[in-house]
Amino acid sequence: MSYPPLARRTRRIAPFRVMELVGRAVAREAAGHPVIHLSIGEPDFTAPGPVVEALESAARAGLGRYTPANGTPALRAAISRWYAERFGIDVSPARIVVTAGASGALTLACCALVDPGDRVLLTDPGYPCNRHFVSAFDGEPVLVPVGPSTRFQMSRSLLEAHWGAQARGVLISTPANPTGTSIAFDELGAIVEAVRERGGFTLVDEIYQGLDFSGDVHSALSLGDDVIVANSFSKYFNMTGWRLGWLVVPEALAPEFEKLAQNLFICPSALAQHAALACFTPQAQAIFDERRESFRARRDYIVPALRELGFGVPVEPDGAFYVYVDCSPFSDDSDAFCAEILEAIDVSLVPGTDFGINQPQRYLRLSYATSRENLEEAVRRLREYLGGRARRPGRPART
Repeated sequence: MSYPPLARRTRRIAPFRVMELVGRAVAREAAGHPVIHLSIGEPDFTAPGPVVEALESAARAGLGRYTPANGTPALRAAISRWYAERFGIDVSPARIVVTAGASGALTLACCALVDPGDRVLLTDPGYPCNRHFVSAFDGEPVLVPVGPSTRFQMSRSLLEAHWGAQARGVLISTPANPTGTSIAFDELGAIVEAVRERGGFTLVDEIYQGLDFSGDVHSALSLGDDVIVANSFSKYFNMTGWRLGWLVVPEALAPEFEKLAQNLFICPSALAQHAALACFTPQAQAIFDERRESFRARRDYIVPALRELGFGVPVEPDGAFYVYVDCSPFSDDSDAFCAEILEAIDVSLVPGTDFGINQPQRYLRLSYATSRENLEEAVRRLREYLGGRARRPGRPART
């Protein structure tokens, strides 16, 4: 049987290997293995009581009908107030476009901003889907190698070195997946200014912004109304499967984004929007902040533990719930090493190959979005297993 040919762009989009690895781990767990999942980037916390209660009330009230494509006025107003209260930024509700998760937000942004052949700069390593959002609209992702010297983040000098004639903009994440690192705010301002000088766009993924441990948290929105920001209810707000996020765009462009959203998505989930209003109550905010401190405590445990085991952690994460780990003292192939660890001791990790082409075999990602008890058990298993396994000669751990 013959099938219609697929569009060429599909060849440029690689499988999301994290999900494949998670599938293997889940299969082992279903077969009775005591798997500890340190792979997927999903909080072990779920939506708090006030949000669940708001969902139930909205469903009973029959509020599941279509909403405006850019979100309900009430939710856009609540997000606007959140920016004012948390960051001291005046963000008009007219600039906010509610979307089906941050993935929907970034898809919408790339649809609006990227023409065929446009080049968009991203960090390598970086979240793999971000480069595929660019490719989906026939743009060309330009992977900028980053390492410990810039905390695995973009800098103005790197941007200037990689900007070319076809460059259209930059897509950056802070805090970032897979490294858990943030861009210093002064440096972020310098990046925005460099892009502005070149007539490009700056698109900032802030979905882990609420999980920043630095104590001095800013939003890129304070750097100018031309900066476009994506955020999400998935991570800090613990609503991963609810598929709800938002964009903040220049007010003059908001009608164009709304037009695209009308045609591409109709609207985000109505029930999720009504429930999300409860995220901004004092009761829910206190729960989210308490959970952030739990993630900080887990980081403070797992980073020293990994170093004590002999792994390198060249940059301590200051946000999200990831550690980017140098496994080269034990293996020169992070794919094979993660598969070995899963098979041998039922600890699920993610190799660096999912996150780019810059030394991917040297690194793996560990997600500490699980309980302290699970982290301690994983460390115990690793210590016992690696203690009987020879370290590679001449490869001291990078701390």
